[in-house]
Amino acid sequence: METRKVLAAAFASLTILSGLAVWAVPAEAAPAKEVVLKLGFENSMSEPISQGFQKWADLVAERGDGSVKIVLYPDSQLGSKNSLIDAMLLGDTAVTLADGAFYADYGVKDFGIVFGPFLFSNWEECWKLQESDWYKEQEKALEAKGLKLLGSNWIYGARHTLTVKPVRTVSDLAGQKIRVPSNQIQTIGFNVLGATATGMALGDVYTALQAGTIDGAENPLATLYGRKLQEVAKYLILDGHVLNFTTLVCSAELFNSLSKEQQELLLSACREAGVYNNQLQQASEAGYLRKMKDEGVTVYDPSEADLKTFRDKAQAFYNEGAAFGWSAGLYDRVKAAMGK
Repeated sequence: METRKVLAAAFASLTILSGLAVWAVPAEAAPAKEVVLKLGFENSMSEPISQGFQKWADLVAERGDGSVKIVLYPDSQLGSKNSLIDAMLLGDTAVTLADGAFYADYGVKDFGIVFGPFLFSNWEECWKLQESDWYKEQEKALEAKGLKLLGSNWIYGARHTLTVKPVRTVSDLAGQKIRVPSNQIQTIGFNVLGATATGMALGDVYTALQAGTIDGAENPLATLYGRKLQEVAKYLILDGHVLNFTTLVCSAELFNSLSKEQQELLLSACREAGVYNNQLQQASEAGYLRKMKDEGVTVYDPSEADLKTFRDKAQAFYNEGAAFGWSAGLYDRVKAAMGK
């Protein structure tokens, strides 16, 4: 009889829901969503930027709980930047490096100005701009288009011009077909200098130079050398027409699906790897220049007077705001934001 009373009391303590007994069991935290981020890029693994990407992957592996993994796909294994961005907008777990010129083509028009020729005089102006309200507005606008910036503090390098014929002043570019990445900003940026900009995937540049389809290409020294372009083009002008910081980007929907801890891990590790990359980039410049000279490249370090011929002609680019869809007064606002 006593046993029956105990059992009856126990059953009476159950919560009755829809005629079924439900025990109150403490809920356990859901395990973190597992995700493998496919980091695709055009560069070879010998370049400093690729070593920076490896550092990011390593930091995520070391500091995380294993639920997030970054796998590197160099040498355009996953396709071009444009195809990767298109894929992530369709839900792919791709990550890539991209720049303001590409984001302009994806609807954030004002972002394209950061790739304007001779906009920055030094790297400090780049970092100051990134801390500004203007830059934060661009990040938010990009998220509204479905893309999330994971890091911006990455030096890709000062972009120089490698050609099959000597270039010393801007007039020497007249009529020369110069390969640029396939976006409107960089195309017009070289066209205003008098060249004929030719959009092309980086992996196709070597054979195009070899065949005479193009007369030159522009990129940082690490990328020019990493693609062995010095074998087929023997004249380099250190014009530094763009101080190219780059960003790491993924789908905003993908980023928002991650836990807060996963998000913070990706962002903090990306920033730290960016600092590591920048140290590598700046330390490697002299070495790449020496290698190019050793392999028969004639290097021209322009005088201030020669550079002025480029800067003066480049000013026409900033009068193209209507063609780019820029907001009114953008050039002056950006200059003010970076302290000019």
